[in-house]
Amino acid sequence: MFEKILIANRGEIALRIHRACHEMGIKTVAIHSTADAEAMHVRLADESVCIGPPSPKLSYLNIPAIISAAEITDADAIHPGYGFLSENARFAEIVEAHNIAFIGPTPEHIRLMGDKIAAKTSMKELGVPVVPGYDGALEDIDKARAIAAEIGYPVLVKAAAGGGGRGMQVIPDAERLPELLSQARAEAMHAFGDDRMYMEKYLGQPRHIEVQVFGDGQGHAVHLGERDCSLQRRHQKVLEEAPSPALNAAQRADIGAKAARAVSDLNYRGAGTIEFLYEDGEFFFIEMNTRLQVEHPVTEAITGIDLVREQIRVASGAPLSFAQADVEFTGHAVECRINAENHRTFSPTPGRVTDYHPPGGLGVRVDSGLYDGYSVPPYYDSLIAKLVVHGRTRNECLMRLRRCLEEYVIGGISTTIPLHMALVDDQAFIDGAYDIHWLEQNLDRLVGG
Repeated sequence: MFEKILIANRGEIALRIHRACHEMGIKTVAIHSTADAEAMHVRLADESVCIGPPSPKLSYLNIPAIISAAEITDADAIHPGYGFLSENARFAEIVEAHNIAFIGPTPEHIRLMGDKIAAKTSMKELGVPVVPGYDGALEDIDKARAIAAEIGYPVLVKAAAGGGGRGMQVIPDAERLPELLSQARAEAMHAFGDDRMYMEKYLGQPRHIEVQVFGDGQGHAVHLGERDCSLQRRHQKVLEEAPSPALNAAQRADIGAKAARAVSDLNYRGAGTIEFLYEDGEFFFIEMNTRLQVEHPVTEAITGIDLVREQIRVASGAPLSFAQADVEFTGHAVECRINAENHRTFSPTPGRVTDYHPPGGLGVRVDSGLYDGYSVPPYYDSLIAKLVVHGRTRNECLMRLRRCLEEYVIGGISTTIPLHMALVDDQAFIDGAYDIHWLEQNLDRLVGG
């Protein structure tokens, strides 16, 4: 087992990883920018190293600085968390080239799943259902026209190297195809340095369902159930729950088994998430994330399995500590992503936290690095806390969630707590009757815009 792990991240996920390490008796190294010198994960870590100024390019994305920090502190492993370098195959290669363990998948699997065209082709070969469309790159407009006509409008063009909704356009008809494809290419090149595009059938009212998978790189793999991530704004998740209120037991068992079998056949190592669109009783693969997800706590809540602990164990060469038959699903869990944003305009609201009181009680978990007097910096993602609530039933969970949101105090800055309070009081959400478009279609009503 590792003696010391460098945490190549910041904020709540860095604190989450630190806690898992200390429960395993492993020392931690926190890296930080000058803007994060007073962050909670820096305060609690055994050691800390400043790796640069506030700009992510000069700090949390600065590979030489991170490797140097690991070497001078004698860290024998690096955990990348999520975001930043977590799905950067080159970073994983460099880490391993310096005889430091990378707590994540192999560089080959990161690279494979990072190429959305290759990922879709691989999953199709492994028996995972995919969205109807063209698996190759769209070389020119004539080919795009021919493929769109064959698939049938509306179609969706997506960046091969993409993620987070960037480089994506819904094309309603042939007339708009050239303009919107060109826009998507330009956005993809700007965001990823790669303008390859592929095309899929556009699904009108799907839900976003993802399956948590885990492999040990030794041919053993399991699934840990699904999460419903359909409440989104501009392709960014706002609230997640597990299990999905849209699936029955047979459906979740079927898609879970297919996902686990694919991961086993890939000989995949570590945590991963296979994401699907779900419509009219059918699942369609869209991508695989080769890292820990922001919403992993809802899976931990209903399974009782510590995913970060298992990541660390598997990266050290140990086999999975449980088999599929050992996984038991209990109750229902919801995660609210709380951002430092105006809940009506969604503009960032960095600043000093003047009051802080998180909710507590049975079945309540708050992952956050906030404290009284902490200054939320303006340089990074606006996620500042994750409120995770578990109950024996979905109704009990939602009642507990409402109580927690009423209790939660974050003073001095605006947050998205009012949006979540509006959601838990909305009948459509209470009934579980929503798809990936529902939140954006109802935002004005929910937040009084």
